[in-house]
Amino acid sequence: MVDFTLTDEQRNMRELAHDFAEKEIRPVAWDYDKDGTWPQEIIDKAWELGLMNGHLPEEYGGPGLTYLDGCVIEEEIAWGCSGIGTSLSCNGLATAPIALAASEELKKEYLGRLSEAPLLASFCLTEPDAGSDVSGMKTNAVRKGDKWVINGSKCFITNGSYANWYTVYAKTDKEAGHRGISCFIVPRDAGVIVDKKEDKMGQRASNTATVSFNDVEIPLNHLVGEENKGFKIAMMTLDRTRPGVAAMATGVARAAMEFAVEYSKQRVQFGVPIAMHQAIQFMIADMSTKVHMSRLATWNSAVLLDQGKRNTLESSHAKRFSADSAMEVTTDAVQVYGGYGFIKDYPVEKLMRDAKILQLYEGTAQIQRLVIAREILLPRRAEAPAAAAV
Repeated sequence: MVDFTLTDEQRNMRELAHDFAEKEIRPVAWDYDKDGTWPQEIIDKAWELGLMNGHLPEEYGGPGLTYLDGCVIEEEIAWGCSGIGTSLSCNGLATAPIALAASEELKKEYLGRLSEAPLLASFCLTEPDAGSDVSGMKTNAVRKGDKWVINGSKCFITNGSYANWYTVYAKTDKEAGHRGISCFIVPRDAGVIVDKKEDKMGQRASNTATVSFNDVEIPLNHLVGEENKGFKIAMMTLDRTRPGVAAMATGVARAAMEFAVEYSKQRVQFGVPIAMHQAIQFMIADMSTKVHMSRLATWNSAVLLDQGKRNTLESSHAKRFSADSAMEVTTDAVQVYGGYGFIKDYPVEKLMRDAKILQLYEGTAQIQRLVIAREILLPRRAEAPAAAAV
C-alpha cells in the first residue's frame, strides 16, 4: 500500500528546515540575489544544524537520511531561496558517484571530509562543447607512471569557486564516445584553476564557475569505479539527484503561489480584492494543483530509491514536471501581481528568474522527455536494483 504520510521524525525535520529557511534565509535572500554574494554564514549554520550532507552514510560521519527525507528538507530550503538551496545541496551531486562506485579508502577520505567541516564538493561533467551530449567532452585523463594526468575545462560548475574537491569526468578512450569516459576525484590542491565566476539571471546566491585542469596529477587510486565506466556512474548519479531538484522546484513554486495568494487578498480592484475575481481564482487553483502534483511525483521518485528500486522514469517525470511547473507558477504569480510583479521591490520576479534554471540543469526539460520516451518505448525487461554495483 502506498502511503506518503510523513513520520514524526520527518515532520520534525521539515519543521527544522522550514524554520531555518524562514529565519535565516528569507530575510537576506533578496539581498544575496541583488549582490550575487556568497552565503558562507548560512552554509556554516546549515552544516551545524545537519541540513547539509543528509545522504552521507553513517559510517562516514553522515546522518544517513533517506532520499525522501532529503526531498522534504530541500523543498523547505528552496522555499526560502533556491539559490542558497543549490549551494547547500550540491554536495549530494558530487558525493553520489563516490558512494556508488568509489573504493572504501576514497569514501572514508572524501566523504569523511564533508562530515568533519562545512566543506563543499563539486560535480564536473558539463563542458563548453559538451552539455546534453556528454560524449563530446574534451577533458582527458592519461596514465603516466603512478599518476593520472588530467587536462581540460568544465563549465557551469556549482560551488566551483569554493569546492574542496571535485568529482571529474574525463575521456580515457578518446575514440569510444560515452563508453570512453571515466570518473575521478580531484582535490582542489592538486592544481585546479577557477577561471571564471558566472553572472547569472537567477539563483544568484549560488556560485557557478568555470574550472580548468592543466596537467593536474592525481594518484591512480583516485579513479572512481572502473576505467571507461564513468558514463554509467553519471547516469545513476542523476537518477538519485533529480528528485532533489524536483523538490527544489516544488519549493520555488510553492513560495510563488503563497505570495500570489497573499497579494490577491490585499490588492483591491473594481471594489473588491482581486482574489474575488474568477480569473485570479482559476490561476491560483492551477498553481495549487501543480505544486501538489509536483510534490507527489517527487516523493514517489524518492521512495522508489529508498526501496532499492530503479527510478529512472519516475525521476525524469518528477524533474520535468516540477521544473516546468515552477516556471509556469512563478510566471503566473508575476501576472497576479500585475505591473508590480515586474518590479524588483516585489518578491515574485526573483522567483521567476530562479525557476528558469530548474528547466536546464541536471538534464534539460527536453532531455527528460527523451529519457521518458526511451523508457516508455523501450522498457527494460528486468528492473536492476538502484544500488547495483557499477
